Amino acid sequence: MENSSNDYVTRVLSSPDAIDAASWNDLLAAQAHATLFMRHEYLSALHHSQSAVPDTGWTPHLFILEQHGAVVAGCVLYIKQHSFGEYVFDWAWARAYQEHGLPYYPKAVVAVPFTPVPGSRLLARSTEARAALAQAVIRWCKAEHLSSLHVLFADASDMEACQQAGMMPRHAVQFHWSNRTPGYQDFDEFLGTLTQDKRKKIRQERRKVSEAGVTFRWTSGERIARADWDFFYQCYSRTYQEHGNPPYLHRDFFERVAHSMSENWLLFVAERAGRPIAASLIAIGSQPEGFGDARAPRRVAYGRYWGCVERVDCLHFEACYYQPLQWCIEHGFDRFEGGAQGEHKLARALLPVTNTSMHWLANPAFSAAVDRFLDSDRDSVASYLSDLSARTPFRRA
Repeated sequence: MENSSNDYVTRVLSSPDAIDAASWNDLLAAQAHATLFMRHEYLSALHHSQSAVPDTGWTPHLFILEQHGAVVAGCVLYIKQHSFGEYVFDWAWARAYQEHGLPYYPKAVVAVPFTPVPGSRLLARSTEARAALAQAVIRWCKAEHLSSLHVLFADASDMEACQQAGMMPRHAVQFHWSNRTPGYQDFDEFLGTLTQDKRKKIRQERRKVSEAGVTFRWTSGERIARADWDFFYQCYSRTYQEHGNPPYLHRDFFERVAHSMSENWLLFVAERAGRPIAASLIAIGSQPEGFGDARAPRRVAYGRYWGCVERVDCLHFEACYYQPLQWCIEHGFDRFEGGAQGEHKLARALLPVTNTSMHWLANPAFSAAVDRFLDSDRDSVASYLSDLSARTPFRRA
C-alpha cells in the first residue's frame, strides 16, 4: 500500500523481510531511546520462529515513511485478535465493547510482542516525520475499520507525536535498579546503602539458597552452549505451563537470536549436586557512540525469563535479582530493568519508574469514557508512586 501526504509516502509492508535490515537498524540507531528489542534481528526472529504471526494473533505490518525517496520514519504495528502478551491491560475495555454489542478486536498495537521494555517505538529522523508517522498510522487504522490503536511502552518523543495526533496517555509503574556514579565497588558496598531491615532480608535470602547447596555460573554470548539453551527453554516453558499457558516464545526464537544477536544474552544457571536446577536469561544492551542518547545510561541489563525444575526457597530472588545485580556491579552496568509489575522488587532496591502507553479509540463515546477513566487512573498512579517513594529501601542521608 502507498499513500502520499505532505511530500511523505507511506508504505505498509507485510513482514520484517520487506525492509533491509541495515536500513532499519540505521533508523533505529538515530533514536534517543533505542533498545535491542527493536532491532531487525529481534523482530525477524519473532516472525520467522512463528512466535508473533497471524496464527498466534499477531499480524505484522511495517510502516515506512519516505520523503524524496529516503526513509525518514518507521514503526512496527501488529493487528491483534486478543490482548495477550502486551503487558498493558485493556481487558476491561474489551469487555465493555462486548457488553454494548461492539467488536473490540481486531485492534492495532505498535509494540514489541511479549516485551514490556520502554523505548523508542515511532522511529524517525525528525520531530516532523515522527508526527507525520503517528498521523499516518491513525489514518490507516480508520481506513481498516480497526477499533483502536495502542502505542505501548513509548518514549517521550513518541508520546509527544501521539498526543499531537489525538491519542491519550496511560501511565503504569515498573521497577528499575540504577548503579551509582561512580559505580559500586561490589555487592556488599551496594548493600551498605540499604536500610538495616532490607540489608538483613537480602542476606538471609541469599544465605538460604547457598545453604541449600545451590551455586551459580553465568555464560554470555557465543559461549552459551546449546545444551544450556535447551535447559533454559525447558525452565522457561515450565514457568508458563505451571500457570496453564503455552509459552509465548518458541524454541526456534531463541535459536535465532542466539546466532544473530549472541552478544546480547547473558545466562545464569543454578546448579545443585552437579546438575542444573534453574536458569535466568538476561538481555544486555550497550549504547556505543552513535547508538541512542549519549546522556542516557550506556549499558543496560534487562531481566527477561526464568524457570526452575526443582524448588528451593528464595531461588527466584537469587536467580532473577541478586545474581544479575551482582553481575551488573562487577561489570559496570548502569541500569537493570526488572520487567513488568512486581512491587516486591522495591524491597530489593529496584525503584519505581513511570512508563507510558498511548491510546486512540475510533468510537467517540468509548473514547470519551476511556479518557475520563485515564484521568482518574493517572491520579491513582501518582498516589501510588508517592506511597512507594515513602517506602524507599535506601538509608536516608
